Amino acid sequence: MPARGSKVSQSLYENYKDALRRGHVAALRGKLDIAMAAYAEAAEIAPDRALPHASIGGILLRTGRATEAADAYERALALAPRDEASLRGRAEALVALGRPFEAADALDRLANVLDGGGRLPDALDAARRALELAESKDRRRHVGALVGRLRQSPGDEAAELSLARALKLLEPVQVEEAPVVEASGSADDEPEPEAEAEAGEAGEATEEDESEDAGRHTPHVDGSVLGAAAEEALAAGDNAAALSGLLAAAAAHAAAGRSVAAIDACYLGLPIAPADADLHLLLAELYLDRGWRTLATDKLVLLARLAVLEDDGLTRNRICRLAGDRLPDETRLAELCA
Repeated sequence: MPARGSKVSQSLYENYKDALRRGHVAALRGKLDIAMAAYAEAAEIAPDRALPHASIGGILLRTGRATEAADAYERALALAPRDEASLRGRAEALVALGRPFEAADALDRLANVLDGGGRLPDALDAARRALELAESKDRRRHVGALVGRLRQSPGDEAAELSLARALKLLEPVQVEEAPVVEASGSADDEPEPEAEAEAGEAGEATEEDESEDAGRHTPHVDGSVLGAAAEEALAAGDNAAALSGLLAAAAAHAAAGRSVAAIDACYLGLPIAPADADLHLLLAELYLDRGWRTLATDKLVLLARLAVLEDDGLTRNRICRLAGDRLPDETRLAELCA
């Protein structure tokens, strides 16, 4: 009996490998229907294997069926939570669906898997992409830590490219970042270099500056005070008041020329309302103020796709107005706004 059972198992395994082989060959030749059938056969023969489900996800993604692809990759991850192809594929599917925050979570997991496997440059690329999709202080710190480790180890051309891409994302913040003061009146409450260029000797905005910034926010309101109040509201469980306060704090910091503090206030709001259009539109404007066209464009493209999926015409119109005013030559946005 054991011998007979062993032969049956061996036969099933050979059938499984043959189905996978046929699927791979058909996929390479562009015969996607045949590939799908072969992978489905492999999944039926070996339901405990992740590879057939991941392969099905790849075919579905190639044919534009992103929702089904995301589900297929999820089935694969249920069987093999650290499978690289499934994590990467699910992230791609979720981006295509306009769900960047879930995609970033998948890329966070992928970065940890790659790092654990000793593939530091690949881990940095995954972590950087997660940060581009959904900013947060934790993600920025993670990318910074990986950059520090990669700098200390000898690398090849691929490692240098990965490092350069991450530094391009991180350096603008690191160069000009200054501590955010929690409350006004502190002895350490000094304006950042950007603010000093536009302020008087006492660090206050001039009348001309106030006039120019009046449309954005009342300049004399202290963004640090607003931010502290917002954090108190968050601690009290009042998320709506906290989000409103953080948006006001970000606008006040921006009006005073403290763009880093403004971006930090927005980042604090992301965990509260990760899909809030006001928050992401303000972040896009702040990125553009600092000259970060790529980050701003990527954010607006993802937000526009989400607006289309949710039939949110108001948000789409706001995105298109901003794109028309500040990114008129960006083809990706022009296509979404056509």
